[in-house]
Amino acid sequence: AYLPFSADITDALTGGENTIAVDASNDLSPRYPYGKQRKDRGGMWYTPVSGIWQTVWLEPVPEKHIERLIIKTDGSGADITAVGADGGVILCEGKTYPMKNGFARVEPEEPELWSPETPRLYRFTVKTDNDEVKSYFALRTLSTASFGGILRLCLNGKPYFFHGLLDQGYFSDGLYTPASPDLYINDISTVKSLGFNTLRKHIKIEPERFYYECDRLGMIVFQDMVNNGKYRFWHDTVLPTVLKKHTDCRKNNRDEETRAEFITSMEKTAELLSGHPSVCGWTIFNEGWGQFDADAAYEKLKSIDKSRFIDATSGWFHGSKSDVDSLHIYFGRLHLGKEKEKPQVLSEFGGYVYKLKEHSFNLKKTYGYKIFKTREKFADSLRSVYIEEIIPLAEKGLCASVYTQVSDVEDETNGILTFDRKVCKITPSELSGIAEELQRAVSG
Repeated sequence: AYLPFSADITDALTGGENTIAVDASNDLSPRYPYGKQRKDRGGMWYTPVSGIWQTVWLEPVPEKHIERLIIKTDGSGADITAVGADGGVILCEGKTYPMKNGFARVEPEEPELWSPETPRLYRFTVKTDNDEVKSYFALRTLSTASFGGILRLCLNGKPYFFHGLLDQGYFSDGLYTPASPDLYINDISTVKSLGFNTLRKHIKIEPERFYYECDRLGMIVFQDMVNNGKYRFWHDTVLPTVLKKHTDCRKNNRDEETRAEFITSMEKTAELLSGHPSVCGWTIFNEGWGQFDADAAYEKLKSIDKSRFIDATSGWFHGSKSDVDSLHIYFGRLHLGKEKEKPQVLSEFGGYVYKLKEHSFNLKKTYGYKIFKTREKFADSLRSVYIEEIIPLAEKGLCASVYTQVSDVEDETNGILTFDRKVCKITPSELSGIAEELQRAVSG
Protein backbone atom coordinates (compact mmCIF):
# COMPACT_ATOMS: atom_id res chain seq x y z
CA ALA A 1 0.00 0.00 0.00
CA TYR A 2 3.01 2.34 0.23
CA LEU A 3 5.36 1.31 -2.58
CA PRO A 4 4.96 1.91 -6.34
CA PHE A 5 4.21 -0.86 -8.80
CA SER A 6 4.11 -1.11 -12.58
CA ALA A 7 3.14 -3.52 -15.33
CA ASP A 8 3.99 -3.90 -19.01
CA ILE A 9 0.54 -4.24 -20.60
CA THR A 10 1.67 -4.40 -24.24
CA ASP A 11 0.60 -8.01 -24.76
CA ALA A 12 -2.84 -7.34 -23.26
CA LEU A 13 -3.74 -4.53 -25.67
CA THR A 14 -6.32 -5.06 -28.40
CA GLY A 15 -7.07 -3.02 -31.52
CA GLY A 16 -9.05 0.18 -30.98
CA GLU A 17 -10.07 1.47 -27.57
CA ASN A 18 -8.88 -0.31 -24.43
CA THR A 19 -10.04 -0.11 -20.82
CA ILE A 20 -7.60 -0.59 -17.97
CA ALA A 21 -9.03 -1.74 -14.63
CA VAL A 22 -6.95 -2.09 -11.47
CA ASP A 23 -8.30 -3.88 -8.39
CA ALA A 24 -6.63 -2.77 -5.14
CA SER A 25 -7.30 -4.65 -1.92
CA ASN A 26 -6.20 -3.60 1.57
CA ASP A 27 -7.78 -5.31 4.56
CA LEU A 28 -5.33 -3.77 7.06
CA SER A 29 -3.92 -7.15 7.96
CA PRO A 30 -1.05 -6.65 10.44
CA ARG A 31 0.98 -9.01 8.27
CA TYR A 32 1.56 -6.09 5.88
CA PRO A 33 2.79 -2.55 6.59
CA TYR A 34 -0.14 -0.40 7.74
CA GLY A 35 1.35 2.58 9.59
CA LYS A 36 -1.11 4.65 11.62
CA GLN A 37 -4.24 3.35 9.89
CA ARG A 38 -6.92 1.61 11.90
CA LYS A 39 -10.56 0.78 11.20
CA ASP A 40 -11.50 1.86 14.74
CA ARG A 41 -9.64 5.15 14.49
CA GLY A 42 -9.08 7.38 17.52
CA GLY A 43 -6.28 8.91 19.58
CA MET A 44 -2.97 8.24 17.84
CA TRP A 45 -4.65 5.98 15.23
CA TYR A 46 -6.14 7.54 12.12
CA THR A 47 -8.76 6.95 9.44
CA PRO A 48 -7.60 4.20 7.06
CA VAL A 49 -7.03 4.72 3.34
CA SER A 50 -8.12 2.41 0.52
CA GLY A 51 -7.47 2.27 -3.20
CA ILE A 52 -4.59 3.73 -5.19
CA TRP A 53 -3.73 6.99 -3.48
CA GLN A 54 -0.64 8.09 -5.43
CA THR A 55 -0.15 9.37 -8.97
CA VAL A 56 -1.07 6.96 -11.78
CA TRP A 57 0.15 7.30 -15.36
CA LEU A 58 0.39 5.41 -18.64
CA GLU A 59 3.63 5.76 -20.58
CA PRO A 60 4.72 4.35 -23.93
CA VAL A 61 8.42 3.45 -23.93
CA PRO A 62 10.83 1.93 -26.48
CA GLU A 63 11.33 -1.80 -26.17
CA LYS A 64 14.86 -1.06 -24.95
CA HIS A 65 14.46 1.82 -22.52
CA ILE A 66 15.92 3.32 -19.35
CA GLU A 67 14.13 1.47 -16.59
CA ARG A 68 15.42 3.44 -13.60
CA LEU A 69 18.36 5.47 -12.35
CA ILE A 70 20.64 4.48 -9.50
CA ILE A 71 22.40 7.55 -8.10
CA LYS A 72 25.10 7.36 -5.43
CA THR A 73 26.93 10.50 -4.40
CA ASP A 74 29.71 11.68 -2.13
CA GLY A 75 31.29 15.06 -1.57
CA SER A 76 32.92 15.29 -4.99
CA GLY A 77 30.63 13.65 -7.53
CA ALA A 78 27.88 11.22 -8.47
CA ASP A 79 27.94 7.64 -9.72
CA ILE A 80 24.98 7.33 -12.07
CA THR A 81 23.73 4.04 -13.47
CA ALA A 82 20.97 4.01 -16.06
CA VAL A 83 19.43 0.53 -15.74
CA GLY A 84 18.45 -0.78 -19.15
CA ALA A 85 20.97 1.33 -21.08
CA ASP A 86 24.27 0.19 -22.55
CA GLY A 87 25.66 3.12 -24.56
CA GLY A 88 24.65 6.77 -24.38
CA VAL A 89 25.77 9.89 -22.54
CA ILE A 90 24.96 11.99 -19.50
CA LEU A 91 24.66 15.73 -20.04
CA CYS A 92 25.21 17.80 -16.89
CA GLU A 93 25.65 21.56 -16.75
CA GLY A 94 27.27 21.92 -20.17
CA LYS A 95 29.46 18.82 -19.95
CA THR A 96 29.10 15.43 -21.60
CA TYR A 97 29.94 12.19 -19.80
CA PRO A 98 29.96 9.01 -21.95
CA MET A 99 28.35 5.97 -20.33
CA LYS A 100 29.81 2.50 -20.34
CA ASN A 101 27.39 -0.33 -19.63
CA GLY A 102 24.92 2.30 -18.49
CA PHE A 103 27.35 3.86 -15.97
CA ALA A 104 29.17 7.19 -15.69
CA ARG A 105 30.89 9.16 -12.96
CA VAL A 106 29.91 12.85 -12.94
CA GLU A 107 32.25 15.22 -11.10
CA PRO A 108 31.59 19.00 -11.12
CA GLU A 109 34.77 21.07 -11.26
CA GLU A 110 33.95 23.09 -8.14
CA PRO A 111 31.45 20.94 -6.22
CA GLU A 112 28.84 22.76 -4.16
CA LEU A 113 27.47 20.76 -1.24
CA TRP A 114 23.78 20.38 -0.43
CA SER A 115 22.38 21.47 2.93
CA PRO A 116 19.10 22.99 4.15
CA GLU A 117 20.83 26.37 4.00
CA THR A 118 22.17 25.83 0.44
CA PRO A 119 20.05 23.16 -1.32
CA ARG A 120 22.17 22.94 -4.48
CA LEU A 121 20.84 20.49 -7.09
CA TYR A 122 22.70 19.38 -10.22
CA ARG A 123 20.31 18.72 -13.11
CA PHE A 124 21.26 16.19 -15.79
CA THR A 125 19.90 14.31 -18.80
CA VAL A 126 20.58 10.71 -19.75
CA LYS A 127 20.45 10.12 -23.53
CA THR A 128 20.59 6.85 -25.43
CA ASP A 129 19.75 6.03 -29.02
CA ASN A 130 16.18 5.20 -28.04
CA ASP A 131 15.39 7.01 -24.82
CA GLU A 132 15.93 10.15 -22.76
CA VAL A 133 15.47 10.75 -19.02
CA LYS A 134 15.94 13.91 -16.94
CA SER A 135 16.84 13.90 -13.26
CA TYR A 136 19.10 15.54 -10.68
CA PHE A 137 21.53 14.81 -7.88
CA ALA A 138 23.08 16.63 -4.96
CA LEU A 139 26.42 16.30 -3.20
CA ARG A 140 26.59 15.96 0.57
CA THR A 141 28.21 13.76 3.20
CA LEU A 142 26.96 12.34 6.48
CA SER A 143 29.34 11.16 9.17
CA THR A 144 29.92 10.79 12.90
CA ALA A 145 32.91 12.32 14.64
CA SER A 146 34.10 13.27 18.11
CA PHE A 147 34.49 16.95 19.01
CA GLY A 148 35.75 17.78 22.47
CA GLY A 149 35.09 14.21 23.53
CA ILE A 150 31.44 14.35 22.40
CA LEU A 151 30.14 12.30 19.47
CA ARG A 152 28.37 14.47 16.92
CA LEU A 153 26.34 13.85 13.79
CA CYS A 154 27.97 15.74 10.95
CA LEU A 155 26.65 17.16 7.69
CA ASN A 156 29.37 17.83 5.13
CA GLY A 157 32.08 17.15 7.70
CA LYS A 158 30.84 19.65 10.30
CA PRO A 159 28.76 19.12 13.46
CA TYR A 160 25.13 19.84 12.65
CA PHE A 161 22.05 19.98 14.84
CA PHE A 162 19.07 18.28 13.21
CA HIS A 163 16.27 20.53 14.45
CA GLY A 164 13.16 18.60 13.58
CA LEU A 165 9.42 18.04 13.70
CA LEU A 166 7.44 14.80 13.54
CA ASP A 167 5.48 14.68 10.28
CA GLN A 168 2.59 12.21 10.03
CA GLY A 169 1.71 13.12 6.43
CA TYR A 170 -2.06 13.28 6.95
CA PHE A 171 -4.27 15.97 5.40
CA SER A 172 -7.82 17.00 6.28
CA ASP A 173 -9.02 17.02 2.67
CA GLY A 174 -7.41 13.84 1.33
CA LEU A 175 -6.04 11.86 4.29
CA TYR A 176 -2.86 10.43 2.71
CA THR A 177 -2.69 13.09 -0.01
CA PRO A 178 -3.20 16.86 0.03
CA ALA A 179 -5.70 18.57 -2.24
CA SER A 180 -2.74 20.03 -4.14
CA PRO A 181 1.01 19.29 -4.21
CA ASP A 182 1.45 22.94 -3.24
CA LEU A 183 0.53 21.92 0.31
CA TYR A 184 3.81 19.99 0.50
CA ILE A 185 5.58 23.24 -0.37
CA ASN A 186 3.52 25.18 2.16
CA ASP A 187 4.31 22.73 4.99
CA ILE A 188 8.03 22.72 4.22
CA SER A 189 8.23 26.49 3.81
CA THR A 190 6.27 27.13 7.01
CA VAL A 191 8.44 24.92 9.21
CA LYS A 192 11.59 26.38 7.62
CA SER A 193 10.36 29.88 8.48
CA LEU A 194 10.15 28.72 12.11
CA GLY A 195 13.80 27.64 12.03
CA PHE A 196 13.36 23.86 11.65
CA ASN A 197 15.60 21.98 9.21
CA THR A 198 14.40 18.36 9.59
CA LEU A 199 11.17 16.40 9.23
CA ARG A 200 10.85 12.91 10.65
CA LYS A 201 8.43 11.27 8.20
CA HIS A 202 6.51 9.08 10.62
CA ILE A 203 5.80 5.50 9.49
CA LYS A 204 4.48 6.60 6.12
CA ILE A 205 6.08 6.76 2.67
CA GLU A 206 5.08 9.85 0.72
CA PRO A 207 4.73 10.26 -3.04
CA GLU A 208 8.14 11.19 -4.43
CA ARG A 209 6.88 14.72 -5.11
CA PHE A 210 7.21 15.38 -1.37
CA TYR A 211 10.87 14.31 -1.31
CA TYR A 212 11.59 16.35 -4.44
CA GLU A 213 10.27 19.46 -2.69
CA CYS A 214 12.46 18.67 0.33
CA ASP A 215 15.46 18.26 -2.00
CA ARG A 216 14.67 21.51 -3.81
CA LEU A 217 13.71 23.68 -0.84
CA GLY A 218 16.27 22.29 1.62
CA MET A 219 14.59 20.13 4.24
CA ILE A 220 16.27 17.07 5.76
CA VAL A 221 14.13 13.95 6.10
CA PHE A 222 14.53 11.19 8.67
CA GLN A 223 12.45 8.46 7.02
CA ASP A 224 10.64 5.84 9.08
CA MET A 225 10.02 2.34 7.79
CA VAL A 226 6.31 1.48 7.87
CA ASN A 227 5.42 -0.85 10.72
CA ASN A 228 3.60 -4.14 10.44
CA GLY A 229 2.85 -6.74 13.11
CA LYS A 230 0.40 -6.30 15.97
CA TYR A 231 0.54 -3.31 18.32
CA ARG A 232 0.29 -4.30 22.00
CA PHE A 233 -0.59 -1.38 24.26
CA TRP A 234 0.70 -2.83 27.54
CA HIS A 235 3.89 -4.32 26.14
CA ASP A 236 4.77 -1.63 23.60
CA THR A 237 3.73 1.48 25.54
CA VAL A 238 2.89 0.99 29.24
CA LEU A 239 5.76 -1.38 30.07
CA PRO A 240 8.60 0.89 28.86
CA THR A 241 7.10 4.30 29.69
CA VAL A 242 5.26 3.77 32.98
CA LEU A 243 6.96 0.73 34.49
CA LYS A 244 10.35 1.50 32.90
CA LYS A 245 10.81 -2.14 31.87
CA HIS A 246 12.41 -3.05 28.55
CA THR A 247 12.13 -6.57 27.19
CA ASP A 248 14.26 -8.40 24.64
CA CYS A 249 12.32 -8.04 21.39
CA ARG A 250 14.24 -10.57 19.32
CA LYS A 251 11.54 -13.18 19.84
CA ASN A 252 8.60 -10.83 19.28
CA ASN A 253 6.49 -10.67 16.12
CA ARG A 254 7.24 -14.34 15.48
CA ASP A 255 5.22 -14.91 12.31
CA GLU A 256 7.88 -15.55 9.66
CA GLU A 257 5.81 -14.17 6.80
CA THR A 258 5.17 -10.95 8.72
CA ARG A 259 8.90 -10.58 9.38
CA ALA A 260 9.71 -11.26 5.73
CA GLU A 261 7.15 -8.68 4.56
CA PHE A 262 8.72 -6.03 6.81
CA ILE A 263 12.27 -6.71 5.58
CA THR A 264 11.12 -6.69 1.94
CA SER A 265 9.31 -3.39 2.46
CA MET A 266 12.40 -1.94 4.18
CA GLU A 267 14.63 -2.94 1.26
CA LYS A 268 12.23 -1.49 -1.32
CA THR A 269 11.84 1.73 0.66
CA ALA A 270 15.61 2.23 0.75
CA GLU A 271 15.80 1.53 -2.98
CA LEU A 272 12.92 3.89 -3.82
CA LEU A 273 14.27 6.89 -1.89
CA SER A 274 18.00 6.31 -2.30
CA GLY A 275 18.44 9.10 -4.85
CA HIS A 276 16.96 11.85 -2.67
CA PRO A 277 19.66 13.93 -0.93
CA SER A 278 17.14 15.20 1.61
CA VAL A 279 16.76 11.69 3.07
CA CYS A 280 19.58 11.63 5.62
CA GLY A 281 18.39 8.95 8.03
CA TRP A 282 16.31 5.79 8.36
CA THR A 283 14.23 4.68 11.34
CA ILE A 284 13.65 0.91 11.38
CA PHE A 285 11.43 0.23 14.41
CA ASN A 286 9.31 2.78 16.29
CA GLU A 287 8.47 2.15 19.97
CA GLY A 288 8.53 -1.60 19.54
CA TRP A 289 5.63 -1.67 17.05
CA GLY A 290 6.05 -4.94 15.16
CA GLN A 291 9.68 -5.08 16.32
CA PHE A 292 11.63 -8.32 16.18
CA ASP A 293 15.39 -8.70 15.63
CA ALA A 294 16.49 -5.06 15.43
CA ASP A 295 20.21 -5.93 15.19
CA ALA A 296 19.62 -8.18 12.17
CA ALA A 297 17.41 -5.56 10.53
CA TYR A 298 20.11 -2.93 11.11
CA GLU A 299 22.76 -5.14 9.48
CA LYS A 300 20.50 -5.75 6.49
CA LEU A 301 19.76 -2.06 5.97
CA LYS A 302 23.41 -1.07 6.50
CA SER A 303 24.44 -3.55 3.81
CA ILE A 304 22.07 -1.75 1.43
CA ASP A 305 22.89 1.84 2.44
CA LYS A 306 26.05 2.81 4.31
CA SER A 307 25.66 6.48 3.43
CA ARG A 308 22.86 7.42 5.87
CA PHE A 309 22.31 7.39 9.62
CA ILE A 310 20.22 4.48 10.91
CA ASP A 311 18.07 4.67 14.04
CA ALA A 312 17.33 0.99 14.60
CA THR A 313 15.00 1.44 17.58
CA SER A 314 13.36 4.82 18.01
CA GLY A 315 12.08 5.27 21.54
CA TRP A 316 12.98 2.14 23.48
CA PHE A 317 13.63 -1.63 23.30
CA HIS A 318 17.16 -0.87 22.10
CA GLY A 319 19.40 -3.55 20.64
CA SER A 320 23.16 -3.32 20.41
CA LYS A 321 23.37 -2.03 16.83
CA SER A 322 22.27 1.45 15.87
CA ASP A 323 24.03 4.59 14.69
CA VAL A 324 22.35 6.66 17.42
CA ASP A 325 20.94 6.36 20.92
CA SER A 326 17.32 7.35 20.30
CA LEU A 327 14.87 8.36 23.05
CA HIS A 328 11.22 9.39 23.26
CA ILE A 329 10.38 11.57 26.27
CA TYR A 330 6.90 13.03 26.74
CA PHE A 331 6.75 13.10 30.53
CA GLY A 332 9.24 14.61 32.95
CA ARG A 333 12.39 16.57 32.27
CA LEU A 334 14.29 15.86 29.08
CA HIS A 335 17.64 14.08 29.37
CA LEU A 336 20.33 12.27 27.39
CA GLY A 337 20.48 8.50 26.98
CA LYS A 338 22.84 6.10 28.68
CA GLU A 339 24.74 4.93 25.58
CA LYS A 340 27.44 7.61 25.54
CA GLU A 341 29.38 5.81 22.82
CA LYS A 342 26.62 6.76 20.35
CA PRO A 343 25.39 10.17 19.21
CA GLN A 344 22.35 11.25 21.22
CA VAL A 345 18.98 11.79 19.51
CA LEU A 346 15.68 12.83 21.06
CA SER A 347 13.52 11.40 18.31
CA GLU A 348 10.17 12.42 19.89
CA PHE A 349 9.20 14.91 22.58
CA GLY A 350 6.69 17.66 23.28
CA GLY A 351 3.23 17.03 21.90
CA TYR A 352 1.84 20.24 23.43
CA VAL A 353 -1.85 20.89 22.77
CA TYR A 354 -3.49 24.16 21.83
CA LYS A 355 -6.87 23.39 20.27
CA LEU A 356 -8.68 25.75 17.93
CA LYS A 357 -12.18 24.30 17.86
CA GLU A 358 -13.18 25.89 14.57
CA HIS A 359 -10.21 24.15 12.91
CA SER A 360 -10.45 20.80 14.71
CA PHE A 361 -11.54 17.37 13.54
CA ASN A 362 -13.10 16.18 16.79
CA LEU A 363 -14.67 18.65 19.22
CA LYS A 364 -15.34 15.99 21.87
CA LYS A 365 -11.92 14.37 22.17
CA THR A 366 -8.45 15.87 22.51
CA TYR A 367 -5.24 13.85 22.33
CA GLY A 368 -1.88 15.25 23.38
CA TYR A 369 0.56 15.43 26.29
CA LYS A 370 0.19 18.90 27.81
CA ILE A 371 -2.86 21.11 27.24
CA PHE A 372 -2.80 24.90 27.00
CA LYS A 373 -5.90 27.10 26.95
CA THR A 374 -4.31 30.11 25.26
CA ARG A 375 -2.05 30.51 22.26
CA GLU A 376 0.30 32.73 24.25
CA LYS A 377 0.94 30.08 26.93
CA PHE A 378 1.40 27.45 24.25
CA ALA A 379 3.98 29.60 22.45
CA ASP A 380 5.78 30.53 25.69
CA SER A 381 6.04 26.89 26.76
CA LEU A 382 7.31 25.78 23.35
CA ARG A 383 10.02 28.42 23.39
CA SER A 384 10.90 27.63 27.00
CA VAL A 385 11.44 23.91 26.42
CA TYR A 386 14.04 24.74 23.77
CA ILE A 387 15.76 27.49 25.80
CA GLU A 388 15.74 25.69 29.14
CA GLU A 389 16.15 22.04 28.11
CA ILE A 390 17.02 21.34 24.45
CA ILE A 391 19.83 23.88 24.02
CA PRO A 392 21.59 22.86 27.28
CA LEU A 393 21.34 19.21 26.20
CA ALA A 394 22.78 20.09 22.80
CA GLU A 395 25.81 21.56 24.55
CA LYS A 396 26.24 18.26 26.43
CA GLY A 397 25.84 15.96 23.42
CA LEU A 398 22.33 16.03 21.96
CA CYS A 399 22.61 15.94 18.16
CA ALA A 400 18.99 15.99 17.03
CA SER A 401 15.54 16.66 18.45
CA VAL A 402 12.12 15.95 16.93
CA TYR A 403 9.18 17.87 18.39
CA THR A 404 5.70 16.39 18.02
CA GLN A 405 4.42 17.62 15.56
CA VAL A 406 3.91 19.48 12.26
CA SER A 407 0.12 19.53 12.29
CA ASP A 408 -2.92 18.38 14.20
CA VAL A 409 -4.17 15.01 12.93
CA GLU A 410 -7.79 14.09 13.68
CA ASP A 411 -8.04 13.65 17.51
CA GLU A 412 -4.42 14.77 17.96
CA THR A 413 -4.32 18.52 18.44
CA ASN A 414 -0.64 18.82 19.29
CA GLY A 415 0.47 20.29 15.97
CA ILE A 416 2.10 23.59 15.18
CA LEU A 417 -0.39 23.82 12.30
CA THR A 418 -4.08 23.03 12.51
CA PHE A 419 -5.28 19.92 10.66
CA ASP A 420 -6.80 22.04 7.87
CA ARG A 421 -3.48 23.94 7.57
CA LYS A 422 -5.33 27.27 7.86
CA VAL A 423 -3.69 28.43 11.09
CA CYS A 424 -0.11 28.30 12.34
CA LYS A 425 -0.21 28.44 16.12
CA ILE A 426 3.17 30.11 16.51
CA THR A 427 5.06 32.91 14.76
CA PRO A 428 8.69 32.92 13.56
CA SER A 429 9.54 35.68 16.04
CA GLU A 430 8.44 33.48 18.95
CA LEU A 431 11.10 30.91 18.01
CA SER A 432 13.69 33.40 16.81
CA GLY A 433 17.29 32.65 17.69
CA ILE A 434 16.66 29.04 18.76
CA ALA A 435 17.92 27.43 15.55
CA GLU A 436 21.08 29.53 15.66
CA GLU A 437 21.71 28.65 19.32
CA LEU A 438 21.33 24.95 18.59
CA GLN A 439 23.93 25.11 15.80
CA ARG A 440 26.23 27.11 18.06
CA ALA A 441 25.83 24.52 20.81
CA VAL A 442 27.00 21.62 18.66
CA SER A 443 29.75 23.63 16.96
CA GLY A 444 31.34 24.73 20.20
